Amino acid sequence: MQTPTFDQLLEATCHFGHLKRKWNPAMAPYIFMERNGIHIIDLYKTQAKLEEAANALKNIAKSGKKVLFVATKKQAKQVVADRATSVGMPYVIERWPGGMLTNFPTIRKAVKKMATIDKMEKDGTFDNMSKREKLQITRQRAKLEKNLGSIADLNRLPSALFVVDVLKEHIAVAEANRLGIPVFGIVDTNSDPDTVDFVIPANDDASKSIDLILATVCQAITEGLEERKVEDIDKGAIEDKEAADGEEAPKPRRTRVRRRIEEVPAADEPKAAEEAPAAEEPKAEE
Repeated sequence: MQTPTFDQLLEATCHFGHLKRKWNPAMAPYIFMERNGIHIIDLYKTQAKLEEAANALKNIAKSGKKVLFVATKKQAKQVVADRATSVGMPYVIERWPGGMLTNFPTIRKAVKKMATIDKMEKDGTFDNMSKREKLQITRQRAKLEKNLGSIADLNRLPSALFVVDVLKEHIAVAEANRLGIPVFGIVDTNSDPDTVDFVIPANDDASKSIDLILATVCQAITEGLEERKVEDIDKGAIEDKEAADGEEAPKPRRTRVRRRIEEVPAADEPKAAEEAPAAEEPKAEE
C-alpha cells in the first residue's frame, strides 16, 4: 500500500476546510491555519491518519470481514459505488434506512423480499396475476433494488463502517456507535471527530479528495484480501502434506463379532475336561 504524498493530497484539495464560523472546536488539533476565513487542514496529519486507517481496514479485510461504505451526498455517490464494487464490499449511496444496523433482521427481510419477487417471475406466478398487480410488484422490486440492492450480499452486521461525511451520515454513525462497530470517516472541519474511531481529516466535499482517499483505502483492502487468499492456499497445502505424511498402511481390524467367534471352540474339538478324564484312584486292599 502506498500512502498519498503531501503534493498529491494538496493537488486533490484535501486541505480545504469549511468557513471559520462553521467549524467544530473539536477539530482544532487537525487545523493548520486560517486563510480568507477558511480553515486549512494539516495535510501531514491527514497523511498519518490515512495510513493508520488503511492498515486497520487491511487487517479487517484479511480476516474475511465486511466493511460497509456509506455516502449519500451527490458528489460522493458514484465514487463510493465504483470503489466499493471493485473490492466486493457493500455500500449505501441512497437514503440511509433508519435502523439498518440496530434493526438489521427487518432489513434482511426486505432484501429477501427481492429474492421472492425474482422467484415469482421465474416460476410463472406472474402469469396468473393481473396487469395492475404485476406493475405494483415490479415497482416495489425496483424501489427495493435502488435502496437495498447494494447490500444484498450482507448476511450479517458489518465489522466496520466507512463514512464520507460524518455530519450528514450522523444516523449511521450513531447506530454503529451504539452497536460497538468501529467507524472510519472522512472528517471535515465542521464535523465532530469524537464520534469516529479512525479519523481522516480532509475535505469531504470535493470529489477529487474523496476519490484519492477511497483509492488508498480500497487498495489496502485489496491487499488484505490477496494476503488472505495466499494464507488459505498455504494452509491448504500444509494440511495436504500433513495428511500425506500421516497416512499408513491400513491394518486389518477384527470386528467384535469376529473376535467372539474365534474365541468360541469348534463343535468337534473336545474340551479340556473331556480330553483328559480324571484317573481312577486305586481302591484300598482289603
